[in-house]
Amino acid sequence: MRFGPEQHAAPCSPPIVVILMTPPRTYREWAVGVISTVVTGIGGGAIAVQYFGLQEWVDSVTGLVALGGVIFGRGLPGGAIVRWVFNFIEKNRDAGIDEVAKEVKEVL
Repeated sequence: MRFGPEQHAAPCSPPIVVILMTPPRTYREWAVGVISTVVTGIGGGAIAVQYFGLQEWVDSVTGLVALGGVIFGRGLPGGAIVRWVFNFIEKNRDAGIDEVAKEVKEVL
């Protein structure tokens, strides 16, 4: 079986979608967003494949495309979570640990 660029495009797609929907304010935010979205896509996709027993899908091109969709779908929440964490950190940059803990406790 030959692997082409279509098998490698899936991990790269979620960060592009996340960045287009919510443009980052700084280069640091962009870099961390891309890295974390790719990592959560690959890691979350691997967990989903293992949990649902989808390993046999790699035997066909259609299965590989479907697995790419699983990876894509798992990467989007990771990008959003990182974005939320960045906004929370930026909002509470000058706050003390007790103030941050109080706010987190209120949210949870």
